[in-house]
Amino acid sequence: QVQLVESGGGLVQAGGSLRLSCAASGSISSINTMGWYRQAPGKQRELVAHITSGGMTNYAGSVKGRFTISRDNAKNTVYLQMNSLKPEDTAVYYCAAGRRLWDADYWGQGTQVTVSS
Repeated sequence: QVQLVESGGGLVQAGGSLRLSCAASGSISSINTMGWYRQAPGKQRELVAHITSGGMTNYAGSVKGRFTISRDNAKNTVYLQMNSLKPEDTAVYYCAAGRRLWDADYWGQGTQVTVSS
């Protein structure tokens, strides 16, 4: 089992920045991919960004160029730096970890990000 704990959400004005963190514990050696997903009210959960243990990344088109995902394998932590935030980025952001490439087998509890216009 893998446990994921997110932090760093909050309220920010449009154009501002936030950094989310996700600390993993448990069976870390089994994890290949870590990533961030988000779910806005009334919408389906969607991928924001993925990163593999080797540093390969994948971004949703809507955040490319504004968000950066990074990973500190020594600290078992993944980060999401979010710049130039827009009101449409408002959502609950979930950290996920997967045993295989781009999979999401484990989930965090979510952290709210609210961007005001």
